[in-house]
Amino acid sequence: MNLINKKVTHKSFGMGSIVNQNDSSIEIHFTSEIKKFVFPDVFGKHLKLHDKSDAKSLEEIIQKKESELKEEELKKEEEIKLQRKNLELRLEHEKLMKNHKLHPESQMVFWCDTEEQNSSFSEWKINSGEIKSGNNKGKPNKPIRLHQNSAVLLTAVDSVMPEKDRRILGVYMVNEEFIGKLCEDGNVPAHSKYRIQLTEHESDQLLFWKYYVNEKSPQNVTWNTGKYRYFDNTWMAQILLDIVSLKSDPQERELAQQFFKHFCKMNQITAQELPKPNGALMRI
Repeated sequence: MNLINKKVTHKSFGMGSIVNQNDSSIEIHFTSEIKKFVFPDVFGKHLKLHDKSDAKSLEEIIQKKESELKEEELKKEEEIKLQRKNLELRLEHEKLMKNHKLHPESQMVFWCDTEEQNSSFSEWKINSGEIKSGNNKGKPNKPIRLHQNSAVLLTAVDSVMPEKDRRILGVYMVNEEFIGKLCEDGNVPAHSKYRIQLTEHESDQLLFWKYYVNEKSPQNVTWNTGKYRYFDNTWMAQILLDIVSLKSDPQERELAQQFFKHFCKMNQITAQELPKPNGALMRI
């Protein structure tokens, strides 16, 4: 908006004419001197334009600028709130990390349907689903036992096959920063390194019920309900050790060995003292 030569009246200096203008300032020639002011802030309380049409256009510019400033302030406030929230989460995260105690059953086995058999490995994450009843119905399940020592076992069984033939498809450690108690969306992402997908041939040789057992019903091989369940840390170590034996490719075998060692360290398991698998299939 060009205001050069426009007539104005200042609260203190009287009448004058605008002689210079840019995006941040204007200069006004009064009777005996030239004064410089911040533009457009000086208008409104201290300075008035004589031309009503120009005054209206200027008012629109001022309102737009004020709106932009308010929006910027709100944005800064939101950023401060977000920073504060992130700090609180980080402190809570550090507290949970420091005070974490190993749970003897902090591993998860997940039932993959047909679609999940692909997405679990392409996205390297699973979703623990929703709560089915009660006050929290519809909210994501929090996998509260999962921590940095936890691994997720991916399994499936063909619809025409009995449950005892449930195969292990792959396994991954949870993401390095993941804590189940803080999980709000039910997603359980994989570790950046420790993740293994088995070939179909390898999977056929690794049956889940060789390791897993319900001690109350030792010969029972029924899954019943739910997408996942927790299970013993030792059983997961047995599975990882058998995966090492299955791998023939040197690089894949090396990763499996590193995975096994890392898991044992995180779960305070002595590899040499690991018992043989004694799941439901071994007791039938």
